[in-house]
Amino acid sequence: MKANITRQDITFYGLQVAAWLAFLMVPAISAFIATQSWSGAMRAFDVNARIHWTSAAIYFVNTLVLVPLGYYRNRRWMFWVGNGLILAALVYVFFYNFNPQGFIDRIPDERYRQYALANFYASSLVAILMSAFLAGIALLVHHVRRSLVVKRQLKEEQQKRTEAELEWLKNQLNPHFLFNTLNNISSLVQIDADKAQDAIAQLSDLLRYAMYESRHGMVPIQGEVEFMRNYISLMELRCNDKTEVTTTFDVQKNMEIAPLLFISLIENAFKHGVSSSRPSKIDIRLIQDEDQLVFICDNTNYPKDDADRSGSGIGLENTRRRLELIYKGHYDWEQSLENDIYHVRIILNIKD
Repeated sequence: MKANITRQDITFYGLQVAAWLAFLMVPAISAFIATQSWSGAMRAFDVNARIHWTSAAIYFVNTLVLVPLGYYRNRRWMFWVGNGLILAALVYVFFYNFNPQGFIDRIPDERYRQYALANFYASSLVAILMSAFLAGIALLVHHVRRSLVVKRQLKEEQQKRTEAELEWLKNQLNPHFLFNTLNNISSLVQIDADKAQDAIAQLSDLLRYAMYESRHGMVPIQGEVEFMRNYISLMELRCNDKTEVTTTFDVQKNMEIAPLLFISLIENAFKHGVSSSRPSKIDIRLIQDEDQLVFICDNTNYPKDDADRSGSGIGLENTRRRLELIYKGHYDWEQSLENDIYHVRIILNIKD
């Protein structure tokens, strides 16, 4: 099976090789600084390499073979058996195969011979324990790397899910908006055909914006204001003389916001705030204050009866969900019903 080596793998293992080379070079660098001799530096490197080559070999056997191919491939026995064999080999070399007596006999003082022998066995035990420690370090390095990879993958997956959900929510706005607007134009056809034709042209412009401009993650605020003006004008066609609609758009600074963010709230204002027989009022404001964008919508409240399930609050829920996905931690939502006036205010903290 062909090995699939990625750039991340090359970086991961390359950094470890570089770290070991730097560790082996420390005595050579120190020797060269002290003596200004290349030969002295090479001897220091040779001695250090002879002492630590076993440690480096144990580490890279674990890093390249035992950990990735054994421990993380559901073959943990391979990891434990491999390191058990390494420990057994070290015990055999230090305590059975290598005889330190010839070196110790050269020490003239009997007292120092005992110390030397004890020091040899202590050093051998430390070397054996160090091999186990290096196996643990190799396992820890792989674990940290895998944790970072998993965390990055989870973040990317969450980002994809968020983008998919935002796209779904935005697509939910367009049919909902189209359904209500076509109902308005259908009623207008029977009253004034010329106005209905103009309304259809205006609706065409609105849909063009909704279908094409809203594909972008963010759109200029001026385009959104123009869209809301046209939309409100189109919705006013359904209103009679008993309905008062006022708007305030005070946006001067060029900024970008999520597209079609406030349309559902405007739609709800006309749907639930207009009565054919009683006085009705809708007040819509979009005000810019430095880096804050404030949207306010106040309307009279005429609740639909249980038989009328048009909308069913979907638009309001979608708006809140989009705010949470796009502006989480950077928006305030205020909603109330007092004296038969429904009030909603959204404050967006927008930075350039």
